[in-house]
Amino acid sequence: MYTPLLGGDGSLSSGCSIVTISSVATSEPDPASPNGQNSLGRCRSVLDERWQHTALQVSVPFFIAGVGTIGAGLVLGTVEKWEVFSKVSQLFILVPSLLGLKGNLDMCLASRLCTQANLGNMSSFREIAKMVIGNLALVQIQAIVAAIIVSIFASAAHAAMNGVFIWDHALLVTASSLCTATSSCFLLDLVMIAVILAAHRWKMNPDNLATPLAASFGDVVSVSVLSIIASNLFIRLQAEVWVVYVIISGYLLILPIWIFIVLRNKYTRNILTSGWVPVLSALFISGLGGLILSQAVDVLSGFVIFQPIINGIGGNLVSVQASRISTTLHQTSIMGIIPPYTKVFISPFKALVKGVPFAHTARLLIIMGIVGEVVFIFAADYIEQHHSTLHVYFVLSYIIVAFLQIMLLLYVAHIIIHAMWRFKIDPDNSAIPYLTALGDLTGTMFLGGAFWFLKEIGYPYAFNVKT
Repeated sequence: MYTPLLGGDGSLSSGCSIVTISSVATSEPDPASPNGQNSLGRCRSVLDERWQHTALQVSVPFFIAGVGTIGAGLVLGTVEKWEVFSKVSQLFILVPSLLGLKGNLDMCLASRLCTQANLGNMSSFREIAKMVIGNLALVQIQAIVAAIIVSIFASAAHAAMNGVFIWDHALLVTASSLCTATSSCFLLDLVMIAVILAAHRWKMNPDNLATPLAASFGDVVSVSVLSIIASNLFIRLQAEVWVVYVIISGYLLILPIWIFIVLRNKYTRNILTSGWVPVLSALFISGLGGLILSQAVDVLSGFVIFQPIINGIGGNLVSVQASRISTTLHQTSIMGIIPPYTKVFISPFKALVKGVPFAHTARLLIIMGIVGEVVFIFAADYIEQHHSTLHVYFVLSYIIVAFLQIMLLLYVAHIIIHAMWRFKIDPDNSAIPYLTALGDLTGTMFLGGAFWFLKEIGYPYAFNVKT
């Protein structure tokens, strides 16, 4: 077993064991990996990275992704007035779950490939092609199955709350969910793969670049695609209801083809049978956030503008931390053994401020998150209202709940990833869905609490107040 070397400053030296050159699917040794010191030299330790480099590499995609979260909020604030959203209100339940699903699948793909890049397993074009094809097919399978499940959840929850079930509306929700999940995931996965390969080629850490983009940049794409598809299907629902049947049937027919591809791929065949619990559990958690959103949209003015921002930034930051911790564990230890430089359960101060090697990244992400939150809410408000309407009570309330959410997510990330590693569960496949879903739920809950508090003290957000 490889024992991590500690330098004089207590930081972890770069290096990894041959046994940690793992396959994407199982974290077991990849038989195709070369042995010897060359493979050790290719393993770049995340812990050796200077904070300036981390800040630069994370901040650029973080603020680019922030534009996506602003766009998602503005689009959602516009489409909530469309006829399809007023008549088929379960679409609001669908939004957080779909955004969470897209983020979960894309970020898991990004995390798996980032780990392989940092372990030095992307030197062969043939192996890269196998990883890419297998993971694209895997995400399509997960997107199809999860989209059907989340649409059933949305329709059932809406029927339970309102006492009305309309079959045609359920079909519309299912078809819209399928089209949105599969198309947005496929498009964004291609972007993620390109970013990871480019970062690997330019000797940059792909964990810092790919995961933030996967976390938030696709939100505006997903909301836009869902709105356009749902609106067009709603127009055709009365005269051409057969269209939704064709869409749903088409996806069910193509599903076995994706399964065949994944089962023949050594990098993904095991994930197909073992990676469902985190994804489906995350869907349920995000669905609870969707229920809150569907109730808040009518009573909390302007809520939909800021909900994607707080959720997107929280998921963005925790995905970076999760991917970095997972990569470091893969580089420096064997699954099932916690390295000596860290522990599963530690105090929030040690996890987020000073005490373990990952704390310096957590500090950086917290600061970056708060600065980003302030910039993004002012930008979203100005774009929506054409002038600034944010008062000091709103800004303070928002910063407090955002700060609490980010710290909670980063602390939970430390515990859950180390616990999964201890019990030989690959965090690349399992941690991020839980963390981003928790981000969706806590972000929606905390923001709802802030809006309710502002309404109670007589300083609500002045939505659609124009001069």
